[in-house]
Amino acid sequence: MNEIAWGCVLFVCLATLLHFTSALLAVYRSRRGTDDPSFTTVNSANLPPISVLRPVCGLDPHDELTLRSSFQLAYQRYELILCCDDADDPVVPVIRRLIGEYPQVDAKLLIGRDTLTSNPKLNNLIKGWRSARHAWVVMADSNVLMPTDYLQRLLAGWRADTGLLCAPPIGCMPDGFWAEVECAFLNTYQARWQYAADTVGLGFAQGKTMLWRRADLERAGGIRALGAEIAEDAAATKVVRHAGKRVRLVDRAFGQPLGRRGAKQIWSRQVRWAKLRRATFPLFFLPEILSGSAAPLLAAAYVAAALDVTSVGVVAALAAAWYGCEAVLARAAGWHLTALSPLAWVARDLILPVVWVQAWLGNSFSWRGNDMHLADAVPSN
Repeated sequence: MNEIAWGCVLFVCLATLLHFTSALLAVYRSRRGTDDPSFTTVNSANLPPISVLRPVCGLDPHDELTLRSSFQLAYQRYELILCCDDADDPVVPVIRRLIGEYPQVDAKLLIGRDTLTSNPKLNNLIKGWRSARHAWVVMADSNVLMPTDYLQRLLAGWRADTGLLCAPPIGCMPDGFWAEVECAFLNTYQARWQYAADTVGLGFAQGKTMLWRRADLERAGGIRALGAEIAEDAAATKVVRHAGKRVRLVDRAFGQPLGRRGAKQIWSRQVRWAKLRRATFPLFFLPEILSGSAAPLLAAAYVAAALDVTSVGVVAALAAAWYGCEAVLARAAGWHLTALSPLAWVARDLILPVVWVQAWLGNSFSWRGNDMHLADAVPSN
């Protein structure tokens, strides 16, 4: 074999080792604590009071389900603050009805628009942060499905060196093939890498769920400090690390119901996230083009050709091992897994390199009707 072929062998071995190792770490994290009796035996009256902030905008198919879950938490001392920019938003009547259905929950809806940062989601949360009464504050997106022990599980993940506790979204309840593809991105790809990074001490914030000790963020400049980057989770990561603390992920992350998705939705969302990662953590974004199976499979095909071996058989064997590993991870973690999942994983890995290239070709995007520009992230970099 020539030197290129030997290089390809090394790359395939390293990529496959990383793939299996990250999957093993994700299995460990997604199952750790499942038999922890503290979740059911600790009286929540003995746990600290918590403010739960949920920004809302628009009404998606599963929003009533996810918003209702925040009224059903088995936690005695928490306040629920729902934040909306516009009194005419279609989600407002749903929230008012839920507040009426659960009078025992200390819940309120705040309506108003702040424009202190370039981040519309963060601007929506500012009024909630100012209104929150408690020393512990959770910021949770409206599409997070909260289990009844949501707050207990977050507190259980806090350590002495923690500055922020987050949870990656786990795609569930998909409807249609493109929703399966989004599950493939969220679960056995993104959550796998996030759990692996966190386990080795390199945790990154995830904006879906963020548990703060209020005093920690206030020392960094308050909630406005999260506007230093175009993405609040990127800013949060840098704020916490600057304070000498760690971003950690909760074990056994929480579901995000997907419903029906279209190819255009998946594409625009993945490109938007890729652009944000490129702008806020460029050194970590660079190798992402190699993070799926496409590059290792191409390298394996080259090695097979160099050895005069049938490329189809080699590529098929490596793909079976690669995606078999993902299937084991999904099954062990209790994540979504169907007969369509392997096809969705293949589609994801074909899309990944194209998304990576597209992330370098523009500096603007639209999010829920708001035009945003990556230039907003440059000053803090």
